[in-house]
Amino acid sequence: MRPAGFIGSFRAAVVAGVLALLPVAGATAAEAEAPGDAARTKVAISTVDLDGPAISTVRVTVTNAGPDRMRALKVSFGGPAGWAVQPSVLQVDGSLARGASAEATFRIQVPERRAGFTVRTFTATTTYLGGDGAGSATATRTQHSGTPLASLAAAYNNVGITDESDTGPGNYDGEGNSFSAQKLAAVGLRPGEPVTALGAELRWPNVPSGTRNNVSAAGQAVALGGTGSRLVLLGSGVTSGASGTVTVYYTDGTTGSGSIGFPNWSFDPANAHGATLVASSDGRNRPSGYGNAGIAYRVFAHSVPLDPAKTVEFVVLPANGNIHLFDMALAP
Repeated sequence: MRPAGFIGSFRAAVVAGVLALLPVAGATAAEAEAPGDAARTKVAISTVDLDGPAISTVRVTVTNAGPDRMRALKVSFGGPAGWAVQPSVLQVDGSLARGASAEATFRIQVPERRAGFTVRTFTATTTYLGGDGAGSATATRTQHSGTPLASLAAAYNNVGITDESDTGPGNYDGEGNSFSAQKLAAVGLRPGEPVTALGAELRWPNVPSGTRNNVSAAGQAVALGGTGSRLVLLGSGVTSGASGTVTVYYTDGTTGSGSIGFPNWSFDPANAHGATLVASSDGRNRPSGYGNAGIAYRVFAHSVPLDPAKTVEFVVLPANGNIHLFDMALAP
């Protein structure tokens, strides 16, 4: 519950003139930047205090990195849906020389913190004349509360590999079928052993057959620290619609994303969705026992690009349960 007078205090803070737009000598540390090279306008959003209910002050700093003076500068700021911001737009009088910065101060009404893991996204947009000549620049900042799952193994929610002597626990495809542990071992996929794909060293699930050993993707947030050129995911699909978006969150508050997809574990073309075949096993386990000998049941790899200059903090998986993942890792 919000404390009595919370909304009234928010309005009073605005009326009292807490909001300001001040020229500053230099840009604050960049929390988020507009894309582009050194000649592009820079936009930075300060850290937002998410410990609500509260009124949080947010500063947006705009730096003119272009060759011309920047004038008619307007700055707008917004947060998640339903989070009131005052004012919605601020305008800078005068102009900014090359290398000069201006700071816009906003107030945002932060609701009570939710339980569990949540990600909040904030956006600042500027419009202007002169400067780099682009006319506008936008930056986003993401912050999260709660803790992502410690590893992909912590997110395992599906039994996709069973022993041929006990196929009953398997349900990779929603119809009680699963990979054969024996047939996977025959093609080099053994518990806890490395799997090299797309330049990354992954690891096959190190859990007993017949237990949860893969993730049916449902938008889970999973911790994954380090740097690299790409995020590689090891998995396969159920049905031909196993595709979605992976979002990567960096330690500096920025994000990146990419689309992945896996062919159906059998029958689909091996390069469907742009995936790379890693291994093919013979047949599968059914509720009644091993069967479908002579038909390939397969595991693939796919990847999304990363910014190699940034450190990954965590990854949010696609919200598509037809995507099944065994591991993920960063490739140099």
